[in-house]
Amino acid sequence: MLIGAYGTLIGAGGGFVVVPILLFAYPNQPPAQLTAVSLAVVFANAASGSLGYYRLRRADYRSGIVLAAATVPGAIVGALVIGAVPRRTFDLILGVLLILISLLLLFKPRGNVPLLLQTRFSVARTLTDSDANRYEYRFNLALAALLSTAVGFLSSLLGIGGGIIHVPLLATFFSFPAHIATATSHFVLMVMAGAATLTHVLHHDYGGLGGVTLALAVGVVAGAQVGAALSRRIGASMIIRLLAIALAGVGMRLLLLG
Repeated sequence: MLIGAYGTLIGAGGGFVVVPILLFAYPNQPPAQLTAVSLAVVFANAASGSLGYYRLRRADYRSGIVLAAATVPGAIVGALVIGAVPRRTFDLILGVLLILISLLLLFKPRGNVPLLLQTRFSVARTLTDSDANRYEYRFNLALAALLSTAVGFLSSLLGIGGGIIHVPLLATFFSFPAHIATATSHFVLMVMAGAATLTHVLHHDYGGLGGVTLALAVGVVAGAQVGAALSRRIGASMIIRLLAIALAGVGMRLLLLG
């Protein structure tokens, strides 16, 4: 439940916490099985959180549909490739990635750094949420979709869902307001994690961890609603700081383990 609330609040789905916990709890299990469990939990969390954000009217669905479609091919390939990655290599890759993202969040330049904004692929968006907050921003949709394919691959390969990569990208390089980035990321995450989970099911990767998967999924579904509600009370900058602190701590622990 705590992972579900925290993951939804920062738009990350909770996979970046679930995977390290599974790595510590099941030191002898192959990465493919643990990432399969994590992605199923991420899907449950993202589906529940997306419902909460739908009520708040904070997700950019026009952009989210394009970005979600772009993540699916990468997610399927990542779910198939993970079986060939050794456990210690997996721990090291995930730890380094989490620390790099946390540093980006903590030390990023002030304001946004939009990429290739003045092109024919740039789009403008205007959203008003249920609290009457108005958001206006402009970004390169084609470049965001291209990077989303890579995000889908990495997040499926590592079982972390992708929100911890997508939210910083959208907020820093594509001018998304933090609240819109977290809500949109959750919608994209739902589609991506669903595709990866289905691939793992067809690949028979769950083995004897079906009960654990179900128990974790039930908890995050309940917690996700709490996280979506808390997002109305917590400022955008605090959301980014919470995400960075969590990533740094988990990344350091995984590096030591690897």
